[in-house]
Amino acid sequence: MIANIIYFIVFVILIFVLSIAVKAITRGVEAKQNIKEEINLDQNRDNEINTVNENHNLEIINQLKELKDLHDKGILNDEEFKRAKDKILK
Repeated sequence: MIANIIYFIVFVILIFVLSIAVKAITRGVEAKQNIKEEINLDQNRDNEINTVNENHNLEIINQLKELKDLHDKGILNDEEFKRAKDKILK
C-alpha cells in the first residue's frame, strides 16, 4: 500500500517536471523564431534604405550629367555651373 502511494507521488512529480520541461522548450523555440523575425525585419529595412540611397545617388548623377551637358553647350557659364553643382551636392 505504501509502495503504491510512493509510486503515485513519484509519477505526479515526473509529470510536473515534464510539463515544466515542455514549457521551457516551447519558450525557447518561440524566442528563436522571434529573433529570426527581427533579423529578417532588420535586413528588409537595410535593403529598403540601400535602395533609397541608390535611387538618390542615381538622381544626383543624372542631375550632374544634365548640368555638364548644359555647361558643355554653353548655356551655363563656369560660375553658374559651379553654383548649381554645389547646390546639388549639398
